[in-house]
Amino acid sequence: MSLLSAKQEDEVMAEINITPFTDVLLVLLIIFMILAALITPPGFEKELPNKNSTNANENQNKKDNIEVDVNNKGVIFVDAKKSDVAHIYADMQEASIKKPHKHVSIIADAKAPYGIIIRILDAAKIAGLEDVGFVTS
Repeated sequence: MSLLSAKQEDEVMAEINITPFTDVLLVLLIIFMILAALITPPGFEKELPNKNSTNANENQNKKDNIEVDVNNKGVIFVDAKKSDVAHIYADMQEASIKKPHKHVSIIADAKAPYGIIIRILDAAKIAGLEDVGFVTS
């Protein structure tokens, strides 16, 4: 038996051991994950446009826009005409016929009810107004 085991020890292994290679790749993966977390800035940093910034082009576009104002009590104004949730669909349809540009600018208070904003978006879609934007201050 000792003759057989001595013969096996002299033979070259034909199989490749990939365990050390896998260990190195996992360590590199962890290093890259840590570096990626350190390099990226925290949070979502986007500068929103200012409502008060005006120029000639924006003033012209404001005339063509359909402005929808919502205050914190949930009162809706479509182009300075008071509306409510029941009549918002008809008012958006009427406003889409009057304005040639057909861009809707929603100016909502931060405390405005979320359901009303969804209704305004739905009314705009039904009226065929696909270009909708939120105005911030």
